[in-house]
Order: sequence, then C-alpha cells, then structure tokens
Amino acid sequence: MMNPETRNSLEDFFDKNTHGPGIWKWRHYFEIYDRHFHAFRGSETHFLEIGVYSGGSLAMWEQYLGPAGHVYGVDREPSCKRYETTRTKIFIGDQTDRVFWKHFREAVPLLDIIVDDGGHLPIQQRTSLEELLPHLRPGGVYLCEDVTGMDNEFASYAYELTNKLNAFENVIGNIDDNERRLVLENSEFQSVIHSIHFYPFVIVIEKRPAPLQEMVAPKHGTIWEPFLT
Repeated sequence: MMNPETRNSLEDFFDKNTHGPGIWKWRHYFEIYDRHFHAFRGSETHFLEIGVYSGGSLAMWEQYLGPAGHVYGVDREPSCKRYETTRTKIFIGDQTDRVFWKHFREAVPLLDIIVDDGGHLPIQQRTSLEELLPHLRPGGVYLCEDVTGMDNEFASYAYELTNKLNAFENVIGNIDDNERRLVLENSEFQSVIHSIHFYPFVIVIEKRPAPLQEMVAPKHGTIWEPFLT
C-alpha cells in the first residue's frame, strides 16, 4: 500500500468502493493517473474510458474530474448501457471497428483524456490509438493500461513511436555574428507529440498544448575546445 502522504482521491475512492458497481485496477495505476490527469481537475474536461465492464470506474472519474467533467464509456457489451448517467454517456461498439470509431468521433467531437482499459489485445489497443490519438485535443493525454507480458506487441509498437519522437532529420546549422545554433525542423509527429511515458503495464502519450514547428539548440559562451566545432 502506498504511503498515506502519497495517496490521491482516486485511490481513496477505490478503497471506499466496497459495494455497488465494481472497479478492478492495479494499485500502482492511481499514482500514474494522478500524475498525468491532475491538471484537468475542476475544468471542462472530456474523458473517455474504453472498457466499461462493471461501471465502477466511470463514477470514479466523475468524482475525480469534478462537476465540469464529461465522461464517456465504450464497451462492446450492450448490458453496459445500464451505467449511463446524467454525466456519463455510454457507447456500444467494438474497439477494433474503425467504422464505429468514425461514428464515435462524430458524436463526441472533443476529447482531452483517453484511457484504454478495453480488451487488452495488441490489435485492439493499436486500432484505438490510431483512431483516437489524432482526435485528442492539444494538451490531451492518451493512456493505455494492462500492456502486459514480455515482448508485448503493442509495447513494441509504442516504442517504435519513440523513434519518430527522436527523429533527427532536417537539421539546419545557423551561424551568424550573434548566434550559433542547431535547428531541427520537426516532423508532423514531433510537432504535436510532447512525450511518451512507459510504466509497468501502462503507456502514456501526451500531446503538446500547441504545435512546435522546430527545436533549437543554441550555443552560449565564448570559449570552446577545438575538438568539437
């Protein structure tokens, strides 16, 4: 159990949820959630969780985000529709169905946070990411959980995205009387993706609040060793 000083309201909600709709989460997830979602609390946030199951986590997100939050759930089981509330709307569909996601994006034009707790198969996780990451608003967060097992295919796919984040092409040297620097003209991926985080069983992708067209490495100072120019 976490130190009481590091607990957050998500874990408190989970521990108090001993009756009613069920929540099933790895305990170390709560710190990850709060680290990446805390800034959205109290604001008009549009939150999607893929995988409704027994409905308990939807109420947890409602409480965490506050009254200005909008919560959406997606599940392929029609019975999950029973967990719809005045603040939470449930959509029934298969997360590998790209046509379903097209209709979902039309129905929900704004998303700030996406949590994939759906079927956990790599093809399901990859399809949802490909269909929804471009739909996420600037500054938004995409979190996929239960990425388990050695050599997990989705983890490998997400790791390949870090290669796009680290791409070092279109580098320009800019030298003048006042400044010496390197300028990287960002790829489309680098311009919109801020960071990719790997945790045990969890991968988080954060988008930039605004597109960044270039990254700059200026050189400051007047004394330089000759072995590197």
